[in-house]
Amino acid sequence: MTPTDFDFLRKLLKDRSGLVLAGEKQYLAESRLLPVARRHGMTTLAELVERLKLTPGLLTGEVVDAMTTNETFFFRDRIPFEHLTETVMPALIAARAREKRIRIWCTAASTGQEPYSIAMALKGMSAALAGYRVDILATDLSAEVLERAKNGIYSQFEVQRGLPIQLLVKFFSKHGEAWEIAPEIRGMVQFRTLNLLNDFTPLGRFDLVFCRNVLIYFDQATKIQVLNRIAPQMPDDGYLILGAAETVVGLTDAFKPYTEKRGLYIPNAAARNAAREASNVLRFAVKV
Repeated sequence: MTPTDFDFLRKLLKDRSGLVLAGEKQYLAESRLLPVARRHGMTTLAELVERLKLTPGLLTGEVVDAMTTNETFFFRDRIPFEHLTETVMPALIAARAREKRIRIWCTAASTGQEPYSIAMALKGMSAALAGYRVDILATDLSAEVLERAKNGIYSQFEVQRGLPIQLLVKFFSKHGEAWEIAPEIRGMVQFRTLNLLNDFTPLGRFDLVFCRNVLIYFDQATKIQVLNRIAPQMPDDGYLILGAAETVVGLTDAFKPYTEKRGLYIPNAAARNAAREASNVLRFAVKV
């Protein structure tokens, strides 16, 4: 692959998905994109790049899917799910006692292990959640991985990664070499294709947002943009959970760390109010 072709692909990925591909990752692009080229009757990446320039269409989506890392597993990193059951849900159950509705957004669902882990964790809180409606929306850039997530079928290797044996026995049934998640868990999650670079205000507001292990692929400007657009989608008493290698510190004042809970953040109401006041002043000045 020529440097020019590689630069074209890097820009395409950044513009379409936010993915920042480092200069030394050319080998990764070659290994992942050559199969895409061959599926479409091309023998070289130069041909693929030329096709993308002339008629991008669905081919662009395939390229983005091929370059997106969909690494995930059940109850990944464990700590976020402890935050969910021990801190976040008890607080939300108390705060939403009147409306009895809680909305959760999983922003990078991949093949479904994270949203289904959330659902299984909530099943363990059935008594506390009696009478409550809990909506879990799972989104991802890739329609292909979401199709797998909707099917809820996993290999032996996938269910062995992070899934406690008691939950495997309770919520999965074995079919040949595969494991299918129970309809009661699958029915708790709604899946939807969504690019975090696009407008997501139509999704409405969420009490809890899981945005784990996706910001690490963005440059700083895109991280800031995404976090600042998530903040208005949440109430002042909402919660944000990021991945172990991610933080809001140094990026935005819209959120602040939850004391002594690594990876857990809450909206910064003071910063939000200041932003609203500044916006109101600006609108008044424009009218005058």
